[in-house]
Amino acid sequence: MSKSAKPRIYNRAGKRVEVKDKTWYAVNASGEAADRVIEVFVYGEIGAWGITANQFVQDLRAMDDGVSPVVAAFNSIGGDLFDGLAMHNALSRLGERCTGRIDALAASAASVAVCGAHRVVIAANAMLMIHNPYTYTGGDAEDFRRVADVLDQTLEAIIAAYKAKAPNIDDAELRRMVNAETWLTANEALALGLADEVGDGIKVKACLGQGAVLQRFQHAPADLLAQLDEPPEADPDLDPVDPPLVPPVVDSAKLALMVTQRCTAAGISNLIEPLLKSTQLESEEVVLAGLARAKAINDLCVAARLPEFSAEYVAAGLDEASVRARLFDKIVTSGKGFEIDNSLPLADDLAPKVLAKQPDPNSIWAARQVAQTGTAQSAKGARA
Repeated sequence: MSKSAKPRIYNRAGKRVEVKDKTWYAVNASGEAADRVIEVFVYGEIGAWGITANQFVQDLRAMDDGVSPVVAAFNSIGGDLFDGLAMHNALSRLGERCTGRIDALAASAASVAVCGAHRVVIAANAMLMIHNPYTYTGGDAEDFRRVADVLDQTLEAIIAAYKAKAPNIDDAELRRMVNAETWLTANEALALGLADEVGDGIKVKACLGQGAVLQRFQHAPADLLAQLDEPPEADPDLDPVDPPLVPPVVDSAKLALMVTQRCTAAGISNLIEPLLKSTQLESEEVVLAGLARAKAINDLCVAARLPEFSAEYVAAGLDEASVRARLFDKIVTSGKGFEIDNSLPLADDLAPKVLAKQPDPNSIWAARQVAQTGTAQSAKGARA
Protein backbone atom coordinates (compact mmCIF):
# COMPACT_ATOMS: atom_id res chain seq x y z
CA MET A 1 0.00 0.00 0.00
CA SER A 2 1.43 3.36 -0.95
CA LYS A 3 1.78 6.04 1.68
CA SER A 4 -1.03 8.06 0.11
CA ALA A 5 -3.49 5.15 -0.12
CA LYS A 6 -6.36 4.86 2.35
CA PRO A 7 -6.74 1.39 3.88
CA ARG A 8 -10.16 -0.25 3.78
CA ILE A 9 -11.38 -2.50 6.56
CA TYR A 10 -12.68 -5.85 5.41
CA ASN A 11 -14.12 -8.91 6.99
CA ARG A 12 -11.94 -12.00 7.10
CA ALA A 13 -11.84 -13.40 3.60
CA GLY A 14 -12.60 -17.00 2.82
CA LYS A 15 -14.11 -19.40 0.33
CA ARG A 16 -17.65 -18.64 -0.76
CA VAL A 17 -20.24 -21.14 -1.92
CA GLU A 18 -22.89 -20.65 -4.56
CA VAL A 19 -25.77 -18.49 -3.42
CA LYS A 20 -28.98 -20.39 -4.03
CA ASP A 21 -31.32 -17.47 -3.42
CA LYS A 22 -30.81 -14.82 -6.08
CA THR A 23 -33.13 -12.36 -4.29
CA TRP A 24 -30.99 -12.01 -1.20
CA TYR A 25 -31.36 -8.24 -1.10
CA ALA A 26 -34.80 -6.69 -1.43
CA VAL A 27 -36.82 -3.68 -0.31
CA ASN A 28 -40.57 -4.19 0.02
CA ALA A 29 -43.50 -2.06 1.13
CA SER A 30 -46.70 -3.84 2.15
CA GLY A 31 -50.17 -2.76 3.28
CA GLU A 32 -52.34 0.25 2.65
CA ALA A 33 -51.18 3.78 3.38
CA ALA A 34 -52.54 3.64 6.94
CA ASP A 35 -50.71 0.44 7.95
CA ARG A 36 -47.82 0.42 5.47
CA VAL A 37 -44.63 -1.38 6.58
CA ILE A 38 -41.31 -1.05 4.77
CA GLU A 39 -39.07 -4.12 4.94
CA VAL A 40 -35.42 -4.20 3.89
CA PHE A 41 -33.86 -7.64 3.57
CA VAL A 42 -30.07 -7.68 3.79
CA TYR A 43 -29.36 -11.35 3.13
CA GLY A 44 -25.74 -11.31 2.00
CA GLU A 45 -22.39 -9.57 2.28
CA ILE A 46 -22.13 -5.86 3.03
CA GLY A 47 -19.90 -3.72 0.83
CA ALA A 48 -18.54 -3.79 -2.70
CA TRP A 49 -19.01 -7.57 -3.00
CA GLY A 50 -22.68 -7.41 -2.05
CA ILE A 51 -24.98 -4.60 -0.94
CA THR A 52 -23.27 -1.24 -0.58
CA ALA A 53 -24.38 1.39 1.90
CA ASN A 54 -25.08 3.72 -1.01
CA GLN A 55 -27.52 1.26 -2.60
CA PHE A 56 -29.09 0.52 0.79
CA VAL A 57 -29.68 4.20 1.58
CA GLN A 58 -30.91 5.12 -1.90
CA ASP A 59 -33.37 2.21 -2.03
CA LEU A 60 -34.62 2.97 1.47
CA ARG A 61 -35.02 6.65 0.64
CA ALA A 62 -37.04 5.81 -2.46
CA MET A 63 -39.48 3.73 -0.36
CA ASP A 64 -39.61 5.79 2.83
CA ASP A 65 -42.54 8.15 3.30
CA GLY A 66 -41.26 9.51 6.61
CA VAL A 67 -43.97 7.93 8.77
CA SER A 68 -44.24 4.20 8.01
CA PRO A 69 -42.49 1.65 10.24
CA VAL A 70 -39.25 0.28 8.81
CA VAL A 71 -38.01 -3.27 9.45
CA ALA A 72 -34.42 -4.05 8.47
CA ALA A 73 -33.98 -7.85 8.40
CA PHE A 74 -30.42 -9.22 8.49
CA ASN A 75 -28.85 -12.52 7.58
CA SER A 76 -25.31 -11.43 6.79
CA ILE A 77 -21.75 -12.47 7.46
CA GLY A 78 -20.74 -8.79 7.46
CA GLY A 79 -18.24 -7.19 5.13
CA ASP A 80 -16.95 -3.65 4.73
CA LEU A 81 -16.96 -1.91 8.11
CA PHE A 82 -17.48 1.60 6.79
CA ASP A 83 -20.52 0.51 4.79
CA GLY A 84 -21.80 -1.17 7.96
CA LEU A 85 -21.34 2.07 9.92
CA ALA A 86 -23.17 4.03 7.22
CA MET A 87 -26.09 1.57 7.40
CA HIS A 88 -26.03 1.87 11.20
CA ASN A 89 -26.38 5.64 10.98
CA ALA A 90 -29.07 5.45 8.28
CA LEU A 91 -31.20 3.21 10.52
CA SER A 92 -30.49 5.36 13.56
CA ARG A 93 -31.81 8.46 11.79
CA LEU A 94 -35.20 6.74 11.36
CA GLY A 95 -35.73 6.91 15.13
CA GLU A 96 -38.36 4.92 16.97
CA ARG A 97 -40.11 3.67 13.84
CA CYS A 98 -37.10 1.48 12.92
CA THR A 99 -36.78 -2.15 14.00
CA GLY A 100 -33.75 -4.30 13.26
CA ARG A 101 -34.47 -8.00 12.88
CA ILE A 102 -31.83 -10.72 12.99
CA ASP A 103 -33.34 -13.64 11.10
CA ALA A 104 -30.35 -15.98 11.27
CA LEU A 105 -26.99 -14.22 11.60
CA ALA A 106 -25.71 -10.68 12.01
CA ALA A 107 -21.91 -11.00 12.02
CA SER A 108 -19.11 -8.45 11.95
CA ALA A 109 -20.18 -5.34 10.02
CA ALA A 110 -23.78 -6.61 9.98
CA SER A 111 -23.82 -6.60 13.79
CA VAL A 112 -22.69 -2.97 13.66
CA ALA A 113 -25.39 -2.09 11.12
CA VAL A 114 -28.31 -3.74 12.93
CA CYS A 115 -27.43 -2.00 16.21
CA GLY A 116 -28.38 1.29 14.57
CA ALA A 117 -32.06 0.31 14.81
CA HIS A 118 -34.09 1.72 17.69
CA ARG A 119 -35.32 -1.77 18.54
CA VAL A 120 -33.58 -5.06 17.72
CA VAL A 121 -35.47 -8.35 17.59
CA ILE A 122 -33.35 -11.51 17.27
CA ALA A 123 -34.81 -14.91 16.39
CA ALA A 124 -34.53 -17.48 19.17
CA ASN A 125 -32.04 -19.58 17.19
CA ALA A 126 -30.20 -16.70 15.51
CA MET A 127 -26.76 -15.35 16.44
CA LEU A 128 -24.90 -12.07 16.61
CA MET A 129 -21.11 -12.07 16.19
CA ILE A 130 -18.68 -9.30 17.13
CA HIS A 131 -14.95 -9.15 16.42
CA ASN A 132 -11.99 -6.85 15.73
CA PRO A 133 -11.66 -5.03 12.40
CA TYR A 134 -9.42 -6.75 9.89
CA THR A 135 -7.59 -5.63 6.77
CA TYR A 136 -4.62 -6.35 4.54
CA THR A 137 -1.79 -4.15 3.34
CA GLY A 138 1.73 -4.05 2.01
CA GLY A 139 4.63 -1.65 2.26
CA ASP A 140 7.38 -0.64 4.63
CA ALA A 141 7.35 -0.49 8.43
CA GLU A 142 5.85 2.99 8.44
CA ASP A 143 2.97 1.83 6.23
CA PHE A 144 2.19 -1.00 8.64
CA ARG A 145 2.30 1.33 11.65
CA ARG A 146 -0.12 3.70 9.93
CA VAL A 147 -2.54 0.88 9.10
CA ALA A 148 -2.33 -0.40 12.69
CA ASP A 149 -3.30 3.08 13.90
CA VAL A 150 -6.27 3.09 11.52
CA LEU A 151 -7.38 -0.32 12.83
CA ASP A 152 -7.25 1.03 16.38
CA GLN A 153 -9.38 4.00 15.34
CA THR A 154 -11.94 1.83 13.57
CA LEU A 155 -12.16 -0.38 16.65
CA GLU A 156 -13.30 2.68 18.58
CA ALA A 157 -16.01 3.25 15.95
CA ILE A 158 -17.19 -0.35 16.44
CA ILE A 159 -17.27 0.05 20.22
CA ALA A 160 -19.21 3.30 19.90
CA ALA A 161 -21.80 1.64 17.65
CA TYR A 162 -22.43 -1.16 20.16
CA LYS A 163 -22.53 1.22 23.14
CA ALA A 164 -25.03 3.44 21.35
CA LYS A 165 -27.35 0.43 21.40
CA ALA A 166 -26.35 -0.84 24.84
CA PRO A 167 -25.16 2.20 26.87
CA ASN A 168 -24.98 0.21 30.11
CA ILE A 169 -22.67 -2.48 28.77
CA ASP A 170 -19.34 -2.78 30.58
CA ASP A 171 -16.65 -1.23 28.40
CA ALA A 172 -13.85 -3.61 29.42
CA GLU A 173 -16.03 -6.69 28.93
CA LEU A 174 -17.25 -5.45 25.54
CA ARG A 175 -13.67 -4.93 24.35
CA ARG A 176 -12.70 -8.39 25.59
CA MET A 177 -15.54 -10.00 23.65
CA VAL A 178 -14.77 -8.04 20.50
CA ASN A 179 -11.11 -9.03 20.68
CA ALA A 180 -12.01 -12.70 21.21
CA GLU A 181 -14.46 -12.91 18.25
CA THR A 182 -17.54 -13.69 20.31
CA TRP A 183 -20.63 -15.46 18.97
CA LEU A 184 -23.70 -14.45 20.98
CA THR A 185 -26.90 -16.44 21.20
CA ALA A 186 -30.22 -14.62 21.23
CA ASN A 187 -30.45 -14.69 25.03
CA GLU A 188 -26.83 -13.54 25.43
CA ALA A 189 -27.39 -10.61 23.07
CA LEU A 190 -30.54 -9.74 25.01
CA ALA A 191 -28.69 -9.85 28.35
CA LEU A 192 -25.99 -7.50 27.05
CA GLY A 193 -28.53 -5.02 25.68
CA LEU A 194 -27.54 -5.55 22.05
CA ALA A 195 -31.05 -6.93 21.42
CA ASP A 196 -34.38 -5.87 22.90
CA GLU A 197 -36.48 -8.92 22.23
CA VAL A 198 -36.14 -12.60 21.33
CA GLY A 199 -38.53 -13.55 18.56
CA ASP A 200 -39.78 -16.85 17.25
CA GLY A 201 -37.10 -19.24 16.01
CA ILE A 202 -36.89 -20.13 12.36
CA LYS A 203 -35.04 -22.80 10.40
CA VAL A 204 -31.56 -21.28 10.40
CA LYS A 205 -30.29 -23.49 7.60
CA ALA A 206 -32.92 -22.13 5.25
CA CYS A 207 -31.57 -18.63 5.83
CA LEU A 208 -27.86 -19.35 5.64
CA GLY A 209 -27.64 -18.98 1.86
CA GLN A 210 -23.93 -18.18 1.88
CA GLY A 211 -23.41 -20.43 4.87
CA ALA A 212 -20.05 -21.96 3.98
CA VAL A 213 -18.40 -18.56 4.28
CA LEU A 214 -18.85 -18.96 8.03
CA GLN A 215 -15.69 -21.03 7.80
CA ARG A 216 -13.70 -17.86 7.22
CA PHE A 217 -14.09 -16.94 10.90
CA GLN A 218 -11.83 -18.31 13.62
CA HIS A 219 -14.45 -19.35 16.17
CA ALA A 220 -17.63 -20.10 14.21
CA PRO A 221 -19.83 -22.43 16.32
CA ALA A 222 -19.42 -26.08 15.39
CA ASP A 223 -23.17 -26.77 15.43
CA LEU A 224 -23.71 -23.94 12.96
CA LEU A 225 -21.00 -25.27 10.65
CA ALA A 226 -22.40 -28.79 10.96
CA GLN A 227 -25.60 -27.67 9.28
CA LEU A 228 -23.64 -27.08 6.09
CA ASP A 229 -23.04 -30.84 5.76
CA GLU A 230 -26.71 -31.77 6.07
CA PRO A 231 -28.33 -33.01 2.84
CA PRO A 232 -30.88 -30.67 1.28
CA GLU A 233 -34.48 -31.21 2.29
CA ALA A 234 -37.03 -32.39 -0.22
CA ASP A 235 -39.32 -29.73 -1.62
CA PRO A 236 -42.71 -30.29 0.08
CA ASP A 237 -44.48 -28.67 -2.88
CA LEU A 238 -43.43 -31.50 -5.19
CA ASP A 239 -45.75 -34.48 -5.38
CA PRO A 240 -43.57 -37.64 -5.35
CA VAL A 241 -46.24 -39.62 -7.17
CA ASP A 242 -46.36 -37.25 -10.12
CA PRO A 243 -44.85 -38.81 -13.23
CA PRO A 244 -41.61 -37.22 -14.42
CA LEU A 245 -41.95 -34.56 -17.05
CA VAL A 246 -40.79 -35.44 -20.53
CA PRO A 247 -37.81 -33.17 -21.30
CA PRO A 248 -38.18 -31.02 -24.41
CA VAL A 249 -36.12 -31.82 -27.49
CA VAL A 250 -32.98 -29.67 -27.52
CA ASP A 251 -31.27 -28.52 -30.72
CA SER A 252 -27.66 -28.70 -29.48
CA ALA A 253 -26.20 -27.43 -32.75
CA LYS A 254 -28.39 -24.33 -32.63
CA LEU A 255 -27.46 -23.63 -29.01
CA ALA A 256 -23.75 -24.15 -29.71
CA LEU A 257 -23.97 -21.66 -32.58
CA MET A 258 -25.73 -19.19 -30.26
CA VAL A 259 -22.92 -19.48 -27.70
CA THR A 260 -20.26 -18.99 -30.37
CA GLN A 261 -21.91 -15.97 -31.97
CA ARG A 262 -22.78 -14.16 -28.75
CA CYS A 263 -19.41 -14.76 -27.12
CA THR A 264 -17.66 -13.46 -30.23
CA ALA A 265 -19.88 -10.37 -30.34
CA ALA A 266 -19.23 -9.69 -26.64
CA GLY A 267 -15.47 -10.07 -27.04
CA ILE A 268 -15.27 -13.16 -24.83
CA SER A 269 -14.59 -15.82 -27.44
CA ASN A 270 -12.13 -17.41 -25.00
CA LEU A 271 -15.14 -18.42 -22.91
CA ILE A 272 -16.93 -20.43 -25.63
CA GLU A 273 -15.49 -23.81 -24.57
CA PRO A 274 -15.95 -23.15 -20.81
CA LEU A 275 -19.58 -22.15 -21.48
CA LEU A 276 -20.27 -25.28 -23.50
CA LYS A 277 -18.84 -27.31 -20.63
CA SER A 278 -20.74 -25.57 -17.83
CA THR A 279 -24.14 -25.37 -19.56
CA GLN A 280 -23.97 -28.77 -21.31
CA LEU A 281 -26.32 -27.09 -23.83
CA GLU A 282 -29.13 -28.26 -21.56
CA SER A 283 -31.70 -25.76 -22.83
CA GLU A 284 -31.97 -22.30 -24.32
CA GLU A 285 -32.84 -20.87 -20.90
CA VAL A 286 -29.75 -22.43 -19.32
CA VAL A 287 -27.53 -21.20 -22.17
CA LEU A 288 -28.85 -17.63 -21.98
CA ALA A 289 -28.30 -17.58 -18.23
CA GLY A 290 -24.81 -18.97 -18.77
CA LEU A 291 -23.99 -16.25 -21.31
CA ALA A 292 -25.05 -13.52 -18.89
CA ARG A 293 -23.07 -15.14 -16.11
CA ALA A 294 -19.96 -15.50 -18.28
CA LYS A 295 -20.05 -11.82 -19.25
CA ALA A 296 -20.40 -10.77 -15.60
CA ILE A 297 -17.58 -13.08 -14.49
CA ASN A 298 -15.29 -11.82 -17.25
CA ASP A 299 -15.99 -8.22 -16.18
CA LEU A 300 -15.16 -9.07 -12.56
CA CYS A 301 -11.89 -10.79 -13.49
CA VAL A 302 -10.85 -7.91 -15.76
CA ALA A 303 -11.69 -5.37 -13.06
CA ALA A 304 -9.60 -7.34 -10.56
CA ARG A 305 -6.75 -7.49 -13.12
CA LEU A 306 -6.94 -11.29 -13.08
CA PRO A 307 -8.53 -12.06 -16.50
CA GLU A 308 -6.68 -15.36 -16.75
CA PHE A 309 -9.11 -16.91 -14.25
CA SER A 310 -12.33 -16.12 -16.15
CA ALA A 311 -12.32 -19.32 -18.22
CA GLU A 312 -11.69 -21.47 -15.13
CA TYR A 313 -14.53 -19.86 -13.18
CA VAL A 314 -17.00 -20.08 -16.06
CA ALA A 315 -16.18 -23.74 -16.69
CA ALA A 316 -16.68 -24.49 -13.00
CA GLY A 317 -20.18 -22.96 -13.13
CA LEU A 318 -19.44 -20.45 -10.36
CA ASP A 319 -21.85 -17.59 -9.74
CA GLU A 320 -20.84 -13.93 -9.38
CA ALA A 321 -20.75 -14.01 -5.58
CA SER A 322 -18.40 -16.99 -5.59
CA VAL A 323 -16.12 -15.32 -8.13
CA ARG A 324 -16.01 -12.09 -6.10
CA ALA A 325 -14.92 -14.03 -3.03
CA ARG A 326 -12.25 -16.00 -4.89
CA LEU A 327 -10.81 -12.91 -6.54
CA PHE A 328 -10.76 -11.15 -3.18
CA ASP A 329 -8.94 -14.12 -1.63
CA LYS A 330 -6.36 -14.17 -4.42
CA ILE A 331 -5.54 -10.51 -3.93
CA VAL A 332 -5.45 -10.77 -0.14
CA THR A 333 -3.18 -13.83 -0.16
CA SER A 334 -0.96 -12.55 -2.98
CA GLY A 335 0.66 -9.95 -0.72
CA LYS A 336 0.31 -7.31 -3.44
CA GLY A 337 -1.69 -5.15 -1.06
CA PHE A 338 -3.71 -3.17 -3.58
CA GLU A 339 -7.43 -2.51 -3.61
CA ILE A 340 -9.64 -3.87 -6.37
CA ASP A 341 -10.96 -1.25 -8.74
CA ASN A 342 -14.30 -2.74 -9.81
CA SER A 343 -14.96 -0.12 -12.47
CA LEU A 344 -14.82 -1.46 -16.02
CA PRO A 345 -11.68 -0.67 -18.01
CA LEU A 346 -11.79 2.03 -20.64
CA ALA A 347 -11.98 0.84 -24.24
CA ASP A 348 -9.20 3.23 -25.21
CA ASP A 349 -6.69 2.76 -22.43
CA LEU A 350 -3.68 4.96 -22.94
CA ALA A 351 -0.47 3.27 -24.01
CA PRO A 352 2.06 2.97 -21.21
CA LYS A 353 4.51 5.82 -20.98
CA VAL A 354 7.99 5.15 -22.37
CA LEU A 355 10.61 6.26 -19.89
CA ALA A 356 13.62 8.12 -21.29
CA LYS A 357 16.91 6.30 -20.95
CA GLN A 358 18.82 7.65 -17.99
CA PRO A 359 22.40 8.90 -18.63
CA ASP A 360 25.26 6.67 -17.51
CA PRO A 361 28.06 8.87 -16.03
CA ASN A 362 30.66 6.09 -16.28
CA SER A 363 30.02 5.57 -20.00
CA ILE A 364 30.17 9.30 -20.65
CA TRP A 365 33.50 9.63 -18.81
CA ALA A 366 35.00 6.64 -20.69
CA ALA A 367 33.90 8.04 -24.04
CA ARG A 368 35.53 11.39 -23.25
CA GLN A 369 38.79 9.67 -22.27
CA VAL A 370 38.86 7.80 -25.59
CA ALA A 371 38.16 11.01 -27.49
CA GLN A 372 40.88 12.93 -25.66
CA THR A 373 43.44 10.14 -26.25
CA GLY A 374 42.63 10.07 -29.97
CA THR A 375 42.95 13.87 -30.24
CA ALA A 376 46.31 13.85 -28.50
CA GLN A 377 47.67 11.13 -30.80
CA SER A 378 46.48 13.04 -33.89
CA ALA A 379 48.22 16.22 -32.73
CA LYS A 380 51.47 14.33 -32.01
CA GLY A 381 51.38 12.82 -35.54
CA ALA A 382 50.88 16.24 -37.09
CA ARG A 383 53.97 17.63 -35.35
CA ALA A 384 56.21 14.69 -36.38
